[in-house]
Amino acid sequence: MSNAMIDFGYVRPRSVAEAAKLLADEPEAKVLAGGQSLIPILKQRLARPSLLVDVQALDAMRGIEIDDSHVRLGAFTRHAEVAANARIAEALPALAHMARGIAHPQVRHMGTIGGSLAHNDPGADYPAAVLGLGATIVTDRRRIAADEFFTGLFDTALAAGELLLQIEFPRHRRSGYCKIPHPASGLVNTGVWITRLGDGVRVAVNGASPCVFRHGELEQRLAAHFDPASLDDFQQPAQGLNADMHTSAEYRAQLVEVAARRALSMALSH
Repeated sequence: MSNAMIDFGYVRPRSVAEAAKLLADEPEAKVLAGGQSLIPILKQRLARPSLLVDVQALDAMRGIEIDDSHVRLGAFTRHAEVAANARIAEALPALAHMARGIAHPQVRHMGTIGGSLAHNDPGADYPAAVLGLGATIVTDRRRIAADEFFTGLFDTALAAGELLLQIEFPRHRRSGYCKIPHPASGLVNTGVWITRLGDGVRVAVNGASPCVFRHGELEQRLAAHFDPASLDDFQQPAQGLNADMHTSAEYRAQLVEVAARRALSMALSH
């Protein structure tokens, strides 16, 4: 691997319009938020941007808003802010619980929800919450439903130069999340988010496959009976699940079953 320094520009725009223009003018530019996803990629030479667009000064990407129906988080909201916010803990207990378990303290105090979602690492926590709650992604151009946002490994529906500004979560206290983390990195090995809605159930699985996904069979089982007994004969197929040096696909299948039971237990406790 070459030790040559990567040469790129750096700009901190003062408005969303300025940031959007910079990204449009520089197709190889990258957005820099908390840097917890981007910096490791740069260090490994997996990305060679021509320009880093630092969005820390953009007020449109900040803020926490909570009303009777939604929790809205600016894309620059850090994991530690979500974990420590008492109003979020009251409105969406599972979301605060999830944020408290993300990686390590340094990552939680630097990483942002927008950066996590835009990167869409299979081992990230927030994609499960967004998909499991049926959240809406708000950008500088449009609103994107959770079911349309995550499109594949490290890939999303965001267009080139599109800025993620806010995430709009519906309030559902009957939610639960369990992840089995990698013991060193804290990334999700396998995780499950469960939410009981007024007319059904949403179940999102992260870590186990290349991209977070909704689990149709678990949704049907729990929609019929939101009870642990509904999972008694459930068996997760290993086909299509990730296999790596840490965990086989067969073991991940078993972890889906374990995480689903624990997530359901949390959802039933609220």
